[in-house]
Amino acid sequence: MKAKTVSFVNNKLKIIDQRALPNKFNIIESRNIKDVYNHIKTLAVRGAPAIGVFAAYGVYVGIKDIKSTDRKAFFRQFLKAIDCIKASRPTAVNLFWALERMRKRAFANENETVPVIKKILLEEAIKINREDEQMCKAIGVNGARLIRSGDTILTHCNAGSLATSGEGTALSPIYKAYAQGKKIKVYADETRPLLQGARLTAWELKKHGIDVTLICDNMAASLMQKARIDKIIVGADRIAANGDTANKIGTYSLAVLAKAHNIPFYIAAPSSTFDFSLKTGDRIPIEERDGEEVRKISNISHAPDKVKVYNPAFDVTPSRYISAIITEKEVFTKPYKRSLRNV
Repeated sequence: MKAKTVSFVNNKLKIIDQRALPNKFNIIESRNIKDVYNHIKTLAVRGAPAIGVFAAYGVYVGIKDIKSTDRKAFFRQFLKAIDCIKASRPTAVNLFWALERMRKRAFANENETVPVIKKILLEEAIKINREDEQMCKAIGVNGARLIRSGDTILTHCNAGSLATSGEGTALSPIYKAYAQGKKIKVYADETRPLLQGARLTAWELKKHGIDVTLICDNMAASLMQKARIDKIIVGADRIAANGDTANKIGTYSLAVLAKAHNIPFYIAAPSSTFDFSLKTGDRIPIEERDGEEVRKISNISHAPDKVKVYNPAFDVTPSRYISAIITEKEVFTKPYKRSLRNV
């Protein structure tokens, strides 16, 4: 994939519009803070690491055109921009991690002139972007060691190039193993209700030349029962101190099934996805989205009008079901309360 999921070139913040894939490949611009908020909220940009990078650039977009050179006025607008982006989505901790980095960087230089602070903030956003690219590569290297030639891997949602600045988190080990010449196959869950697996992961892997087969979410158990899955690798949106992990809804089901069928279940995520302020996953905020996402597919209704809908975007997988957590630093294993201290 030649175009980057998130890019900042010629003072313009652009993203691949993931709402249009796979039928259309559109690059859209986020011109102001309202665009930044809406593009996160409506999933034009998605995936925890990509959201973090986009949010960092989004802060700069929110303050770059401020004319006033008064520091107090500037910081009022700066904090307003951060609060606006914070309100977009609650679960992916990378969003808040990136915003906090931008806030700290600004206040560490609060005595500089406004133009200098703007320049520093752009530099910080670029740094977050480049770190994410390197993170993807390192996760790929670490995770590929767990993949053997001949393996068939199941993944859920999309944790690839479209979810990061690089080759992804859960898909990065797959890409690396493939580049190493390992013969692998991948099953991609369609991932209801918004079909990120069907629309994005299957599209990505197919373009990469990897043998990918798309399945409905409720077909995974049958494949495991028939011993056709060797391991499962998924991404994460927030990981608590004990290893409990929030990821796209349906992940918990796969983890329970994997345990029942003695299949390794791996989480792949950067260190920025850990939230050590939370001891367990019980406290992870879970986003609930509009019921229309379930009632309709591609804006075509397939349910009774206004029928009640329960639509959590994520679920939490207890750490006891997770075989290992693949990060850019190392592969962490149980007991997570002890091993994750090295994150």
